Amino acid sequence: YVLTNYHVVKDADEIIVRLNDRRELRGEVIGTDKRSDVALLKIDATDLPVAKIGTSGSLEVGEWVLAIGSPFGFDYSATAGIVSAKGRSLPRENYVPFIQTDVAINPGNSGGPLFNQDGEVVGVNSQIYSRTGGYMGLSFAIPIEVAMDVAEQLKTKGRVTRGWLGVLIQDVTHDLAESFGMDHPRGALVAKVLPDSPAREAGLKAGDVIVNFDGKDIRSSSSLPPIVGSTRVGIDVPVDVIRNSKTMPLRVKLGELPDDLTRVSAAKPPGEQTNRLGLGVADLTDEQKMELETEHGVLVQRLASGAAASSGVQKGDVILSMNNEPVKGARHFEELVEDLPAGKSVAVLVQRNGGPTFLALRVPASD
Repeated sequence: YVLTNYHVVKDADEIIVRLNDRRELRGEVIGTDKRSDVALLKIDATDLPVAKIGTSGSLEVGEWVLAIGSPFGFDYSATAGIVSAKGRSLPRENYVPFIQTDVAINPGNSGGPLFNQDGEVVGVNSQIYSRTGGYMGLSFAIPIEVAMDVAEQLKTKGRVTRGWLGVLIQDVTHDLAESFGMDHPRGALVAKVLPDSPAREAGLKAGDVIVNFDGKDIRSSSSLPPIVGSTRVGIDVPVDVIRNSKTMPLRVKLGELPDDLTRVSAAKPPGEQTNRLGLGVADLTDEQKMELETEHGVLVQRLASGAAASSGVQKGDVILSMNNEPVKGARHFEELVEDLPAGKSVAVLVQRNGGPTFLALRVPASD
């Protein structure tokens, strides 16, 4: 069995595995996993060399690592560098806690091994960050534990299953932490609980801050998806959340991560009202509520300079809640605005481009 990247073999009509002793063998695809960018191949041969498998968990930032690959067709090239960071979450691939290094990785290194100083494989080189297409000092490798788990699932089941909680999350900023009564920013802030999800069944709510999942502290939002994804489907998991400035224990029975998650978006209805934050808002129509799968909220139709604009509120946003209070309509929104504590930060949940996000709004000291 041979490990490589999904993106290396995804469009291949024929796969040839070339060994260091110049043998060339036909490779059979056992399975692929796009989310982790892992592919498992099989070849038939004898006297095959085997790399020793290590653990990425013991890696430390600053530790030397070495990569082997064929950049630009230069076979068996070795490059060295240090571990720059661990547990990196990349766009559209937040279920893999990537190892970031400054090892020179270029096209042709993909799917190759990342070694520690003991000659053990600790990662599978996968991606680079580049504005030119070449090496710029930012390389990312799949932790070997993740790759081996995916390979084992592909070998035994032919597919990969991941735990699914069913929430959209974001980081907790300093101002948001203050608005939630937290001493310092930490955890993953729940911006939306998806319908028919394990999170909804367990009673999680928008505005909850997940600070511990299955006994593991959640320092930032990016650390939650890999932990959830690697947890077995169907088991009950303890989850600690901060709600209304208090820690609350919950239990969640994880589902299986679906292939496609439904996305919702907002349209723009007519009519508007104004308030002291420099916002012009309007009630949502029944059609928009159905599209957003919500029974509450107001649409931002006009935006002047002021506290709302400074906090990041944009025209076209749908404000779902303010200061952890669901907004029932434009009239209710006015009442909430008048009751906001002067000079304090409050959390505002908005729906934008099909996704919810929390903003920290600093209430002006006076009107």
